[in-house]
Amino acid sequence: MKLHPQILQKEGKNEFVVLPFEEFEAITEILENYEDLRELREAKEQSAGQKAVPLHEVIAELGLRPKFLANEMQ
Repeated sequence: MKLHPQILQKEGKNEFVVLPFEEFEAITEILENYEDLRELREAKEQSAGQKAVPLHEVIAELGLRPKFLANEMQ
C-alpha cells in the first residue's frame, strides 16, 4: 500500500499527519485484523494442552440446533 501523507508542522516540528480517508480506512482495517490475529494466537497459546470439544457437543450442551437442521425442519 502506498501512503500519501501530508505532514503538518507546529513551531517548525512535525505535529500531525493527514491521510486520504481511504488510506486511513485501509490502515485501520489492517490494524484491526492484526489485533484479531494477536488475540487468537494468545488464546491458542493459553489453551494449549486442553482437550478439544467437538462442535456437536457444544451445540447439544447449549441446547442449540444447527442452522442447517433448523432450516430443514421448517
